[in-house]
Amino acid sequence: SLANQIVQVSREHHLDIVHAHYAIPHATAAYLAKQILAAGGQNGAPRVITTLHGTDITLLASDRSYSETVAFCIQQSDGVTAVSESIKIDTIRELGITRDIRVIYNFLDCSKNRRHAVTGLCDSLKPAGQKLLIHVSNFRPVKRATAVIEIFARVRRHLPARLLMVGDGPDVAAATRLTRALGLSDDVEFLGEQDEVVPLLSAADVFLLPSSEESFGLASLEGMACEVPVVASRVGGIPEVVQDGVSGFLHDPEDLDGMAASAVRLLTDETLHRQF
Repeated sequence: SLANQIVQVSREHHLDIVHAHYAIPHATAAYLAKQILAAGGQNGAPRVITTLHGTDITLLASDRSYSETVAFCIQQSDGVTAVSESIKIDTIRELGITRDIRVIYNFLDCSKNRRHAVTGLCDSLKPAGQKLLIHVSNFRPVKRATAVIEIFARVRRHLPARLLMVGDGPDVAAATRLTRALGLSDDVEFLGEQDEVVPLLSAADVFLLPSSEESFGLASLEGMACEVPVVASRVGGIPEVVQDGVSGFLHDPEDLDGMAASAVRLLTDETLHRQF
C-alpha cells in the first residue's frame, strides 16, 4: 500500500517531512505511515504537510461519505496549504476546519515560461495573419471543451481565426463532433497532449478557459506568462489569477456570447491586446 511505501522510504532515508498533495489518498496514507513509524519507535517520525488542490473538496459534492476522512486528515496534518483563497474558504465552509490553512499560490518559472519568437510556427498555425485562439486542458467535463468550440464559432462570425485544442481527455470526442457539426473542422486543430506548450502559447493571441470549476487555473497562468490574454469563467480561483479588465476578461460560465465578444475585442484592438 501507499502507506507501507512511505514507511519504507522514511526508514531508509530518515525523512523529516512528507508533503502530501490531496487529502485522499496521499494525506491519509502519510498520516497512517506516521503512526506506524511512531509506534515502531522511530524517533522523529516525519511531519506531514498537506496541500489542497480542489479535488479534495469537489469530491465531497459527489460523495459526502468522504467528508469525515478528508476533514480528519486535514486536521491531523502538521501543516496545511491551499493553492487559492477560494479553496481555503471552500474547505473551511464544507468541512468545518478550524486549523490554520496557508494559501500558497501555484507558480511558474518565468525564465522558461515566457513568450518567444516562433515565426515558422506562426506561419503554419495562422496563415495569412489569422488570429489564433488556444485552449489547454485535460478535457474533463468541468473544462467544458464544447463551450470552447461554441465560443470560437461566435468569434468566427466577426473575423478570420483558428483554434488550437491542446490536451487529451474524455471530452475530446464530443468537442470533435461539435466542430464537424458547426463546419469548423478546417479551422480547429486537436493536437492531443504536448510536452512543449510554450511554443504553442507563444503563437497564440487569446486563451479560452470557460470552466465550470477551477481551484486555481494553472493553464491560464501559463498563458499569461506567455503574454496571452485570458477569457475565462469567473469561478473558483480564476479571479485570483486573472485580473478582470487587466490581464483578461471574466464572465459567468454560461455567458458564451460575452466571452466571444471579449475575445473579439482583444483580437481586433491591438492597443488593448498589447496592454493586456
